[in-house]
Amino acid sequence: MGDIRRPAHARSMITVHVETKIDDYTAWKDAFDRYDRARREHNVLAYRISRPTDDPAVVYIDLDFADRTEATAFVRLLEKVWATPLSESITTARSTTSLRELVEQR
Repeated sequence: MGDIRRPAHARSMITVHVETKIDDYTAWKDAFDRYDRARREHNVLAYRISRPTDDPAVVYIDLDFADRTEATAFVRLLEKVWATPLSESITTARSTTSLRELVEQR
C-alpha cells in the first residue's frame, strides 16, 4: 500500500473509534445497517468493523470524517442512538468513543 503523507496545509482525516460489547453480532449488525443513510447524511467517508480474535462479544467501529467538526457532531448523534430501546437491547455495556487523527498510513 502506498505511503500517504499530507502537505502541512492539508486537513487530516479524523476517525471516531467506538468500542462496544454485544450479545449477538447478527442482531447488532442488522441494527448498525439500519443507520447507513444517517452515516451518509453525516458525511462518514468510510467505516471499518473489527473484533478481537479472542472475544467475539466486543466490536470496534472506526468511522472516518474529513474534519473534527463532523466527527464530533456524529458522536452526539451516536449518543442519541445508544439511548434508544433497540440499542440498549443489543449491547451489554455502554459504548465508548474516542477521536483519532490519522497522521500517517503506509
